[in-house]
Order: sequence, then C-alpha cells, then structure tokens
Amino acid sequence: MRELEHRTLLEQLRAVPAQPWLWMGPAASWLPVSPPQGRGIRLHPHVTGPGYDGDLRCSLPLPLPAESVNAIVLQHVAAEQAADLLAECARILMPGGRLWMTLLNRCSPYRTHWQWQGARPPSAGHCRMLIQRQGLRCTSLRHLGPLLDSSGAGAGTSLAALRAICVLSGEKRTTTLTAIGQLRTADWRRPLAT
Repeated sequence: MRELEHRTLLEQLRAVPAQPWLWMGPAASWLPVSPPQGRGIRLHPHVTGPGYDGDLRCSLPLPLPAESVNAIVLQHVAAEQAADLLAECARILMPGGRLWMTLLNRCSPYRTHWQWQGARPPSAGHCRMLIQRQGLRCTSLRHLGPLLDSSGAGAGTSLAALRAICVLSGEKRTTTLTAIGQLRTADWRRPLAT
C-alpha cells in the first residue's frame, strides 16, 4: 500500500510545478527515498517527543515563510493534529499551490488490518471540512488500494469508496483584485461617447 501511495503522490507532484515542496509522512520509513524534483523538505513526527524531524528539526509553526511552498503532501496525519497542521499548511501554501492528504479509509474492510494497532484516523469528511475551513478548495477525493472482488464483477465506481486509502486534493485559490470603475449602461440607439 505504501508503494502505491508513493507512486500516486509522486505522479501528482510531477504534474504540478512543485518548487518548493513539503512532504510530511507518519514515520521516517514513509518518506520517499527518491524525493520529487526541485527543492523540498521531508518531515516526520519526532519519535521521542513533540515536533518534527527529517531534513530539519522543528515544531509548529513550521520555520517557513508564509506562502513559500507550492506543493504539500500530508500522509496519515493523526486526528488530534489535523486541524493545527492544516492551518499551518494553509499559511505556507502559495496561491495556486496544491495539497494532497492521505488517510486510512474508516469505511474500508481493510480497517481490520490497522484497527487492532490502535490507529484512529480522521474521517475523509472531517478532513475535507478542515481543508475548506482553512480557505482551501477541496478539488477531489480519490480512493486507492485493491477492491474486495478481484474478479472484476464489482470493480465499478460503486465499490471504489471501500478501498483502503483516501486521497484528498486541495488548492489554495485567491481572488484577484480588479479596479472597478463607473459602469455605464449601453444605449444601442446612439453611439457611445468615449
């Protein structure tokens, strides 16, 4: 599953001019061995205490200027950290920048593989609401992983929501400032004076 997730996320990053980027994984082993092109930072939660480790050691707020990152990947964020981390990501994301967030699908039958380990992932609906609350536009929700029926009989979109991983995509949109002048109504019976 990790390899499928990495392959999908790297494809998404290649489609966007992602310089610079931020990749946050749940552990050091989840960070991509061959990072995406361009400048970027790979982080994971610190093993023994609060904060993050990886290419640099830090905590929230991240030591990055506002609107300085063009692409962000968040893999399997803990439910209790999701709101604060998404707020920080919205701060550092450039206008037009993209965010991808992966999480375990709580509706998938594959949850039996990770529930016994005590994992409590946030729901896709809750994460979508958090993304939108930060002013980001949630552009898509995809599901990754195998389907229950490998014969292809149920391989339609109706069962896609039962896959093991959800991938949320978001984009930071801003409104452009335009000069508004005095509006004139057009009268087609006589020529307009300029």
